[in-house]
Amino acid sequence: MSDLTALNATRRAADLAALGDDGRVDVIVIGGGITGTGIALDAASRGLSVVLVDKHDLAFGTSRWSSKLVHGGLRYLATGNVGIARRSAVERGILMTRNAPHLVHAMPQLVPLLPSMSRAQRALVRVGFTAGDALRALAGTSSSTLPRSRRIGAAQAVAMAPTVRRDGLDGALLAYDGQLIDDARLVTAVARTAAQHGTRILTRVSAASATGDSVLLTDELTGETLTVTARVVINATGVWAGEVDSSITLRPSRGTHLVFDAASFGNPTAALTIPIPGEINRFVFAMPEQLGRVYLGLTDEDAPGPIPDVPEPTPAEVSFLLDTVNTALGTALSTADVRGAYAGLRPLIDTGQGRTSDLSRDHAVIESAAGVFSVVGGKLTEYRHMAQDTLDRALAARSLSAGPCRTRNLPLVGAPANPVATLRTSSELPGSLLARYGAESPNVIASARCERPTDLVADGIDVTRAEFEFAVTHEGALSADDILDRRTRIGLVSADRERALAAAEEFLSATI
Repeated sequence: MSDLTALNATRRAADLAALGDDGRVDVIVIGGGITGTGIALDAASRGLSVVLVDKHDLAFGTSRWSSKLVHGGLRYLATGNVGIARRSAVERGILMTRNAPHLVHAMPQLVPLLPSMSRAQRALVRVGFTAGDALRALAGTSSSTLPRSRRIGAAQAVAMAPTVRRDGLDGALLAYDGQLIDDARLVTAVARTAAQHGTRILTRVSAASATGDSVLLTDELTGETLTVTARVVINATGVWAGEVDSSITLRPSRGTHLVFDAASFGNPTAALTIPIPGEINRFVFAMPEQLGRVYLGLTDEDAPGPIPDVPEPTPAEVSFLLDTVNTALGTALSTADVRGAYAGLRPLIDTGQGRTSDLSRDHAVIESAAGVFSVVGGKLTEYRHMAQDTLDRALAARSLSAGPCRTRNLPLVGAPANPVATLRTSSELPGSLLARYGAESPNVIASARCERPTDLVADGIDVTRAEFEFAVTHEGALSADDILDRRTRIGLVSADRERALAAAEEFLSATI
């Protein structure tokens, strides 16, 4: 195949056939979220043969339900988790300047100084932002990538967040953090870069009977099974880790977001950051996002019981988010303004005590009695570090030699330094396309074989027909859900999903 990054049904079938003929690899990774794809890329770029399987799709689970933030770790510094805070700042810098500068950009975070905010709270935020500046500098990230924090006047605050409450507004504190154009897009980019280095990416393939050297795989599309042997088996299934290794006990925490039209917030250019009443170090964020939307989040609630494929927000969480954001708005929002909602489960390590918001966001690597290595916990920002740590431990335990980790300086597909980048001029390309595909944007249009490739998939949705086709031919989309809910995020608003469904089905049925 000329484009080694291209994932599609044809490549999937060929990879499954080749795996059935051989049946032996160095590393099997179970789980196609950000951690699993990160491990696959790390292993493949070290020269190992790798297979990654997921019984659903890339970014099917928690990896698509985040706040789309690449945190610098400020919250963890405030709670004394200096190690996580520093690593987060370092990993944020790596993503913004080396791995994925096309997908991660500086996002202004604005804390309005309203009468309800005490002097002590203001001082705490100011000290926190100053500490965040120090973390950024310590991590080696320049102020040209992430500007320094500062105080701004009321007029500028209103210009950046037009619906903020104006009565008594005494300006705002402004800081910057990393923002992903989309978390599922990052997972897809990592997976395609892993494929570029030889990984077999197999979605709709489930894993069972995993041991330290073999896994029983089932093609969910055909029902066919095969046993693959490996020198290392890694479980990166997040909140489902206990289904692979029954000895693992997690305490899932549900994080819920609401989706609004950006117009409901006056088309803001900054994330409105509102302290949660009664909390010292927790905030609610109203973040401007792609597709003309604002995401409002997030909650941190215990989620006991069976793990659902798609978690659902609770009415209490919806009310909590609305009540909190309304403390900072001139005109209150209601459930009638909510266009969509989503919830994700954090795979937190169970310590048996405390609130989930107080549990560590650190990760752990566990070897089961059967010899399977599982990685649990952690946070999206640190996925690259988690992958390196997991693989280093597994390779050492199996005395398996490989090259050194290369991912600190490895540009993902779409980054200007990646070999598939073709961007020379952006004068005729939509800004939304550039934001999602970076230097690969011309490939999306040039590779299209459909009619009217630059037309929108539906009125008012700034996704082109070429992007839907590219999802099928290059990004491994096998269903309309893959296209609408993960390769694009159109599906977060059900009304938009319905309007774009016919176009998605068109490209799945076409012979391209």
